[in-house]
Parts: sequence; structure tokens; C-alpha cells
Amino acid sequence: MNKSLRKAIIAGNWKMNKTRPEAKELLEAIKPLVANAGEVEVIACVPYTNLETAVNTVAGSNVKIGAENVHFEKSGAFTGEISADMLTELGVEYVVIGHSERRQYFGETDETVNKRTKAALAAGLKPIVCVGELLWERECNITEEVIARQIKLDLFDVSAADVKKTVIAYEPVWAIGTGKTATADQAEEVCSFIRATLAKLYDQATADAVTIQYGGSMNAGNAAELLSKPNVDGGLIGGASLKAADFNTIVQAAVNGQ
Repeated sequence: MNKSLRKAIIAGNWKMNKTRPEAKELLEAIKPLVANAGEVEVIACVPYTNLETAVNTVAGSNVKIGAENVHFEKSGAFTGEISADMLTELGVEYVVIGHSERRQYFGETDETVNKRTKAALAAGLKPIVCVGELLWERECNITEEVIARQIKLDLFDVSAADVKKTVIAYEPVWAIGTGKTATADQAEEVCSFIRATLAKLYDQATADAVTIQYGGSMNAGNAAELLSKPNVDGGLIGGASLKAADFNTIVQAAVNGQ
């Protein structure tokens, strides 16, 4: 991390977990634990059905609420979808876009990720845009080509000012929900490459201002080492975000990091 240049952000991605009572219970447990997070932004990205409960539960605390997806149109015949305006009206501040599970199971493409990102920004939301390579792509030694393509397409026609409001989450697909984790050096290598790509697309000052998270099975045991790397500015946390104590350990690792 480099807190002098950009914000450190720890975001929990709850995925399809927790009923409203369970969400309230978990957030009530998290709030006092992370109250001392200071400059570290703490976010819980929860299922749509939990959003209103979550926003009300964290009111007055330093915990922010995010959604796990958003549609790119403002309204219309898109059964089952939720617009950016609907999220902001609820008090949601962040939204995860292009998660590997959305890409794998629900047909997300870089084109739709780009549309969703621009729609979120236009509505005042802060996107957490996910990129990452498949195991086969890493084994074929094309990780950088894959990441560069995703960054260029996902952020196409997004201004430098809006990119500074955007969080990038590097999530190697082979480390999502598998228990496998990129080594701290592997995570740093790709996060550094993402920043270099942003510098080429925009400029170094813009690239230095963007928070780049690691999102592949970061947990209480490996968070401190991952967050010690200069280009790893936080984490998009899956399973560990569903346990208040584990999530807090990760937050504290960010608080104690440089």
C-alpha cells in the first residue's frame, strides 16, 4: 500500500449469502471492530435484498455499503435487473462490476462491464471493477495480455477524473473460492502491471491515485503479507468477509500497513 498517494480499501463481497436478519447481525458485529479503521475505507457489498437493511444498520458508522452488480440502463424492460439510480436512492456508495462469477455464470463481457462502469459513475456510484486471468491463461504465460485487454476495454471512454473514482480489483480467477492464493509477489507483479497500464492509458498521476485491490482468497492469515506490497492497496474479500473476526483482522492489517 501507499496511503500517501491513494486510499486503502477493504471490501467484503458477501456473494449470495445472508438473510436480512443475518446481515444485520453480521454488520452489528463488524461495526465496533472496525471503528478504529481511520483512513482505511471499510465496505460491505451485500445481496440486493439486504441493501436497505445494511444501509440502515451501518448508519452513523464508518462502514460503507456496496452492491454486487448493477445494470447499465436507467430503466426499462430488463426483468430482474437493478439500475444505478435505484442503488444510489437506497444510499449505496459502491458497486462490484465484472466479478469473475458474473463473467463465468451470467455472460458478463468486457463490453457490458464497460457499460455498467460508466452507468455507475454517471449515477455517482464508485465502481469496483474486477479483472483477472484464468489458470489456463496464466499457464500459457499471457496474464499481462489478458489484464491489459480487460483494463483497456472495461475503462474505454472513461475519463481520467472518473478513473480516479474507480477501484480496480485484481482477482486471479484460479484463486476465487478455491482456497488457492497468488503469492504476495505474484499479486504485486500484476497490480504493478495494472498501474503501469493505467499510466499508459492516462498518466502516472492518475495511475498513482487509483486504488488497486487484490481479490483472490485474501484471508486473515495472508492479508498482512499481501498488503505489505506497494501496489496492493486493499482487498476484495470473499469468504473471510462473512466472519466478523476474520474480516476485522484483514482491516487491521490494512490499518497497520504503510
